[in-house]
Amino acid sequence: MKIPRYSLASGWRRLLLPILGLLATGAAGAASAADLVQTIQTVKPSIVGIGTYLALRSPAVSFVGTGFVIGDGLTVVTNAHVVPAVIDDERKESLRVLVPKGGGAAEPREAVLVSLDKLHDLAVLKMSGPPLPALRLGDSASAREGQMLAFTGFPLTSILGFHPVTHRGMVSAITVVATPAPNSRTLDAKAIVQLQRNAYEVFQLDGTAYPGFSGSPLYDPETGVVLGVINKVLNSTKESAITAPSGITYAIPGNFIRDLLGK
Repeated sequence: MKIPRYSLASGWRRLLLPILGLLATGAAGAASAADLVQTIQTVKPSIVGIGTYLALRSPAVSFVGTGFVIGDGLTVVTNAHVVPAVIDDERKESLRVLVPKGGGAAEPREAVLVSLDKLHDLAVLKMSGPPLPALRLGDSASAREGQMLAFTGFPLTSILGFHPVTHRGMVSAITVVATPAPNSRTLDAKAIVQLQRNAYEVFQLDGTAYPGFSGSPLYDPETGVVLGVINKVLNSTKESAITAPSGITYAIPGNFIRDLLGK
């Protein structure tokens, strides 16, 4: 029986198309990994630590969390909960931004709080000294579920030394959260309405973050464009976040930074 030529060609196409698809997927994955390698090197100089300085304390610098530089190279974004609620002025305690110097060392720079948004857990600081390379803010509304993102910061703060660390995570969900009431006694009709008004969307990631990652930029692995700010993990205590991480991390969409800056 003579087999028509077009049947052979069709058969080859059926065999080759899945193989070509796998090769294309592998090539895309390799390209994405290569992009992240380069992006990390671009992002790291913009990553800083956040803490306080007190000369009579040992150690003098208290390292609390992570921040990142935007705009003019002296503007630093972090979480509101990373910035100390009280600074001991009488003992001359001061807010500091810790700038990497290489070799695991850091340069503490004086800083002032410029803006605070407790509802969205964001803060903007201004540090002294020469500017650092700035990260670019993107449109966080463009983020989609299933998108892979990366974040760079200081897990466990100074325990691992002053070396920025990068983790990856997929946007598992874009979900609504609301700031809870302090206790059930305040949950009257007015408080419930206010709670509903305060609801906003956050990114839920399947990446693992540890205490110290708070304030880290969440960015596109290919471009380094910032789409959010890491702010918490799904754990009941700090101890469990270290010993038994849930692998569920939350980030504040970056467009709230624009709102805070008035842009």
